[in-house]
Amino acid sequence: QVHLVESGGGSVQAGGSLRLSCAASGIDYSRSCMGWFRRTPGKGREGVATIDKNGFTSYVDSVKGRFTISQDKAKNTLHLQMDTLKPDDSGMYYCAAEPDGDCYWRSPNWNWGQGTQVTVSS
Repeated sequence: QVHLVESGGGSVQAGGSLRLSCAASGIDYSRSCMGWFRRTPGKGREGVATIDKNGFTSYVDSVKGRFTISQDKAKNTLHLQMDTLKPDDSGMYYCAAEPDGDCYWRSPNWNWGQGTQVTVSS
Protein backbone atom coordinates (compact mmCIF):
# COMPACT_ATOMS: atom_id res chain seq x y z
CA GLN A 1 0.00 0.00 0.00
CA VAL A 2 1.33 3.41 -1.00
CA HIS A 3 1.96 5.84 1.86
CA LEU A 4 3.22 9.39 1.30
CA VAL A 5 4.14 12.00 3.92
CA GLU A 6 5.16 15.51 2.92
CA SER A 7 7.31 17.95 4.87
CA GLY A 8 9.22 21.19 4.33
CA GLY A 9 6.44 23.66 3.71
CA GLY A 10 6.35 27.04 5.37
CA SER A 11 6.23 30.78 4.86
CA VAL A 12 8.78 32.67 2.81
CA GLN A 13 9.12 36.03 1.12
CA ALA A 14 9.00 36.37 -2.63
CA GLY A 15 12.33 35.45 -4.18
CA GLY A 16 13.09 32.95 -1.45
CA SER A 17 13.46 29.18 -1.56
CA LEU A 18 11.92 26.12 0.03
CA ARG A 19 12.70 22.43 -0.29
CA LEU A 20 9.82 20.00 0.02
CA SER A 21 10.38 16.37 0.89
CA CYS A 22 8.15 13.32 0.66
CA ALA A 23 8.76 10.11 2.57
CA ALA A 24 7.32 7.34 0.43
CA SER A 25 6.62 3.69 1.10
CA GLY A 26 4.98 0.93 -0.90
CA ILE A 27 6.41 2.30 -4.17
CA ASP A 28 7.52 0.09 -7.07
CA TYR A 29 10.07 2.43 -8.62
CA SER A 30 10.48 0.15 -11.64
CA ARG A 31 6.99 1.18 -12.71
CA SER A 32 5.76 4.25 -10.83
CA CYS A 33 5.65 7.88 -11.79
CA MET A 34 6.17 10.30 -8.89
CA GLY A 35 5.01 13.87 -8.79
CA TRP A 36 4.15 17.06 -6.97
CA PHE A 37 0.79 18.76 -7.28
CA ARG A 38 -0.57 21.89 -5.68
CA ARG A 39 -3.96 23.31 -4.86
CA THR A 40 -4.30 27.07 -5.04
CA PRO A 41 -7.35 29.28 -4.51
CA GLY A 42 -7.29 30.58 -8.05
CA LYS A 43 -6.53 27.44 -10.07
CA GLY A 44 -7.70 24.49 -8.04
CA ARG A 45 -5.40 21.45 -8.21
CA GLU A 46 -2.66 21.43 -10.83
CA GLY A 47 0.31 19.27 -11.59
CA VAL A 48 3.62 20.95 -10.81
CA ALA A 49 6.30 18.39 -11.66
CA THR A 50 6.69 14.69 -12.37
CA ILE A 51 9.56 12.24 -12.61
CA ASP A 52 9.11 8.90 -14.31
CA LYS A 53 10.76 5.53 -13.72
CA ASN A 54 13.65 6.50 -16.00
CA GLY A 55 14.28 9.83 -14.32
CA PHE A 56 12.66 11.92 -17.04
CA THR A 57 11.20 15.08 -15.55
CA SER A 58 8.36 17.33 -16.62
CA TYR A 59 7.18 20.69 -15.26
CA VAL A 60 4.22 22.97 -15.63
CA ASP A 61 5.27 26.06 -17.58
CA SER A 62 4.86 28.44 -14.65
CA VAL A 63 7.64 26.76 -12.62
CA LYS A 64 10.13 25.84 -15.33
CA GLY A 65 13.60 27.09 -14.47
CA ARG A 66 12.63 27.69 -10.83
CA PHE A 67 11.59 24.29 -9.46
CA THR A 68 13.50 21.00 -9.56
CA ILE A 69 12.05 17.58 -8.81
CA SER A 70 14.37 14.80 -7.71
CA GLN A 71 14.17 11.44 -6.00
CA ASP A 72 16.40 9.26 -3.87
CA LYS A 73 15.11 5.74 -4.45
CA ALA A 74 17.50 4.26 -1.87
CA LYS A 75 16.00 6.52 0.80
CA ASN A 76 12.45 6.35 -0.59
CA THR A 77 12.33 10.12 -0.74
CA LEU A 78 11.02 12.58 -3.29
CA HIS A 79 12.04 16.25 -3.24
CA LEU A 80 10.91 19.50 -4.80
CA GLN A 81 13.45 22.33 -4.69
CA MET A 82 11.60 25.60 -5.17
CA ASP A 83 13.63 28.72 -5.93
CA THR A 84 12.69 32.29 -6.81
CA LEU A 85 9.28 31.74 -5.25
CA LYS A 86 6.38 33.99 -6.18
CA PRO A 87 3.15 34.78 -4.33
CA ASP A 88 1.26 32.80 -7.01
CA ASP A 89 3.16 29.70 -5.87
CA SER A 90 1.29 29.77 -2.56
CA GLY A 91 -0.92 26.77 -1.90
CA MET A 92 -1.10 23.25 -0.52
CA TYR A 93 1.51 21.00 -2.08
CA TYR A 94 0.91 17.27 -2.44
CA CYS A 95 3.29 14.43 -3.09
CA ALA A 96 1.80 11.82 -5.41
CA ALA A 97 2.57 8.41 -6.85
CA GLU A 98 1.06 6.81 -9.96
CA PRO A 99 1.68 3.04 -9.72
CA ASP A 100 1.20 2.29 -13.43
CA GLY A 101 3.83 4.82 -14.55
CA ASP A 102 1.37 7.20 -16.22
CA CYS A 103 2.72 10.72 -15.61
CA TYR A 104 -0.28 12.45 -17.14
CA TRP A 105 -1.60 15.03 -14.67
CA ARG A 106 -5.17 13.79 -14.94
CA SER A 107 -4.49 10.07 -14.57
CA PRO A 108 -7.16 8.64 -12.26
CA ASN A 109 -4.65 6.44 -10.41
CA TRP A 110 -2.61 8.98 -8.49
CA ASN A 111 -2.14 8.29 -4.78
CA TRP A 112 -1.86 11.37 -2.58
CA GLY A 113 -0.20 12.48 0.61
CA GLN A 114 -1.87 14.83 3.08
CA GLY A 115 -0.10 17.93 1.80
CA THR A 116 2.16 20.65 3.13
CA GLN A 117 1.33 24.35 3.02
CA VAL A 118 3.50 26.86 1.17
CA THR A 119 2.90 30.57 1.65
CA VAL A 120 4.85 33.18 -0.30
CA SER A 121 4.43 36.80 0.72
CA SER A 122 5.16 39.77 -1.50
